[in-house]
Amino acid sequence: MGMKVTRRLCIRGLVQGVGFRASLADEARLRGLAGWVRNRRDGTVEALVQGDAQELDTLVAWARRGPRAARVDRVDVEELSTTPEDVPAHFEQRPTT
Repeated sequence: MGMKVTRRLCIRGLVQGVGFRASLADEARLRGLAGWVRNRRDGTVEALVQGDAQELDTLVAWARRGPRAARVDRVDVEELSTTPEDVPAHFEQRPTT
């Protein structure tokens, strides 16, 4: 296991209504990552992800493609220096905000 990191992702494009949240959650769980994913009212998908840096890099690479029905225009990645209090132990889907 490598270094543990926390990143916030903002995925832009045709990413709602195409199974992006569920697919990202599945991918994160497969990689043993913690955190959450949710739709935002502005049409983006936001995720807070924590875990092994290499596994997180793999998840970010997946997010740049997304599920087959998605069209990803951009993924903004913010490296967080402190751990937010709301990182759950397992990966979960959250309601739209």
